[in-house]
Amino acid sequence: MPLSEHEQRLLEQMERALYAEDPKFASSLRSSRGTRASRGHAALGVLAVLAGLGLLIAGVATTIIALGVVGFVAMLIGCVLVYSAFRAGPAAAEEAAAEGPQAPGAGGSADAAGGQGSSGFMDRMEDRWRRRSEDGQ
Repeated sequence: MPLSEHEQRLLEQMERALYAEDPKFASSLRSSRGTRASRGHAALGVLAVLAGLGLLIAGVATTIIALGVVGFVAMLIGCVLVYSAFRAGPAAAEEAAAEGPQAPGAGGSADAAGGQGSSGFMDRMEDRWRRRSEDGQ
């Protein structure tokens, strides 16, 4: 059963609010093809490192220097693949979080211009803490 337009708008507003409040948590909940692609790149990188290590050992054992160099290059490429796979996830999450506050009514322009993002967050957290302590008394 598809959502009505009103329900879709409410859902989008809740997503934007979640990204504005806690972008790391929101991005951890989101499952996307990028995560699967990153895992694939990481697995490919690990395989390249292992193959390169095998070639490097074979090159040393047979005293064929070119084989050892090819193994080293394969290991280097594998390490770069693994590194880029782990860096892709947080970068995508930061981009999504950066887009979230830019929504209409979210106040993203004041945060970006004045650098008020961290102090605004701390103010909200302090307000929440005060409300919790007042509600508990």
